[in-house]
Amino acid sequence: MKVLIAEDQGMLRGALAQLLEMEEDVEIVGQTGNGQEALELVQQRNPDLIIADIEMPGMSGLEVAEQLQDADMPCKTVIVTTFARPGYLERAMKAGIAGYILKDEPINELIAHLRLIHNGGHFISPELASALYFSKTNPLTKREEEVLRQAFSGFETRQIASRLHLSHGTVRNYLSTAIQKMDAHSRQEAARKAEENGWI
Repeated sequence: MKVLIAEDQGMLRGALAQLLEMEEDVEIVGQTGNGQEALELVQQRNPDLIIADIEMPGMSGLEVAEQLQDADMPCKTVIVTTFARPGYLERAMKAGIAGYILKDEPINELIAHLRLIHNGGHFISPELASALYFSKTNPLTKREEEVLRQAFSGFETRQIASRLHLSHGTVRNYLSTAIQKMDAHSRQEAARKAEENGWI
């Protein structure tokens, strides 16, 4: 199977590539630490699988998975993460990921899961699945998520309005509703709570 690795920690990326290349049935066709580059490499090199970290510069692993799904690419996405945030898993499932695996799994188990996925199966680390099972559902609409994501990045209301091509009043309304839904006292608290749940 042809594998592309997208992981922004260079040492981890290199170690993973070396360990996987020791397997006779694995060929590493590319490595990157940037989500946007990962998407371009998938289009250029046609891997069977992409192993993607969630948090990367350029584009997150979840955004890469969503773009691949939208483009109807045959490449399967396997997310590797240290975060058991239910909102991330929920979003990953919607993006059609084939695997969602904790980074601290032993390498032989990871390889077994990759083979399973390559052969048409799916795998989610049990700890991540139970985090989703016992989690609250995301109460935010897509627009509220977008506005809170901008607020989390430190943008003011007028900047958010400009960036999302919305009116100042509309952004204020979205923020107000999101603050209520998150049972928060400020936009910063609402954005932090949403981020901790993996909803933005």
